[in-house]
Amino acid sequence: MPKLTMVQAINLALQQEMAKDDRVLILGEDVGVDGGVFRVTEGLQDAFGPTRVLDTPLAESAILGTAIGMAVAGLRPVAEMQFSGFSYLMVHQWEGNATRMRSRTQGQHTCPLVVRMPYGGGVRALEHHSESREAVYAHIPGGKVVIPSGPRNARALLVAAIRDPDPVVFMEPKHSYRSFREEVPEAEEVMPIGQAQVVQPGSDLTVVAWGAMMRPLLKAVEQVGGETGASIEVIDLLTVSPLDSATICDSVRRTGRCVVVQEAPRSFGVASEIIARLNDEVLLYLEAPVKRLTGYDVVTPYFGREKAYIPPLPRIVRGLRETLAF
Repeated sequence: MPKLTMVQAINLALQQEMAKDDRVLILGEDVGVDGGVFRVTEGLQDAFGPTRVLDTPLAESAILGTAIGMAVAGLRPVAEMQFSGFSYLMVHQWEGNATRMRSRTQGQHTCPLVVRMPYGGGVRALEHHSESREAVYAHIPGGKVVIPSGPRNARALLVAAIRDPDPVVFMEPKHSYRSFREEVPEAEEVMPIGQAQVVQPGSDLTVVAWGAMMRPLLKAVEQVGGETGASIEVIDLLTVSPLDSATICDSVRRTGRCVVVQEAPRSFGVASEIIARLNDEVLLYLEAPVKRLTGYDVVTPYFGREKAYIPPLPRIVRGLRETLAF
């Protein structure tokens, strides 16, 4: 199998789905002639033409509003928001129309569209380019929120998102775009939305993360496991909404301990929701408080301070040790 970056894997998913289904099209700012600001859609306009890979004005609300009309009319649009920090201009279309289509029409119409958006820090970007706001979209009923962690699951989950009958926000951790490669099969591969993945089994501690935080977490698990001999179970969330709490709760029921790592600010985040569900379902199995290792409740800082803001390896290692020793 070829080894691809996440950018190449997402491009492969788009190319194969567009070749397979002529209802699939792409629209967004600079996605056509320039191939996207991160070159994720590079070559697709040449392959499929400007009527299926559309360069749009700089108007996020119009991009999503157009995509909603396309979806209701029977197409499968994939709309790109150039950065997640620009996506708030589309929120009223997302909340007021896309996510309500099924309930508003009592199931007569769905809204099968995908909104792709690069998110997260770690690439020394400017303001409005580095936020991790998955909780904003997860809190809106009617839509789904998917966050891949590597090239292979990015390709397989994007295929599933394009085929899904309901609207999906597909958040791509740009720190992972080109930082590593994985083997990605050329043949079709699809992963189910709404199902977390147990990356590594264990019996002493459960750790949960998603997106770009999976890489430092795996390094921390290897270090702490080697030092302490602890058996640590690693769960890659993959889908934030709907949240696969069953997989997490089943794991914590066995291990009795849990650490959740998120890049986003501490308050009101996905980690908090995971802890709430653990309290609901497996409180009496816990042998230690569930620990959150998160960003801080501040605007994502620039450049030099960015590495301290995003949970770094030493902070994750310390959190795992403290939870094991409690």
